[in-house]
Amino acid sequence: MANKAEKWPENVPGKYYIDQNCDSCGLCTTEAPNNIRETEGADYSYVYKQPENEEEEKGMRNAIDSCPTEAIGDDGD
Repeated sequence: MANKAEKWPENVPGKYYIDQNCDSCGLCTTEAPNNIRETEGADYSYVYKQPENEEEEKGMRNAIDSCPTEAIGDDGD
């Protein structure tokens, strides 16, 4: 489970975030390309935009479900 205290500083404010358990596998950027990006060096991914519609929300949920390191958090706000 993702740890809000260990989230990357690049994450935008909001309920979704990615923490330091991310190993940059790329699954989340495939599932939620409108909301998640990899850093320039592809060291890890981060949430650059919170979901704004049902389609983006579904992508984020799919990203959470597919994350092998459970690095994507949803703090429910």
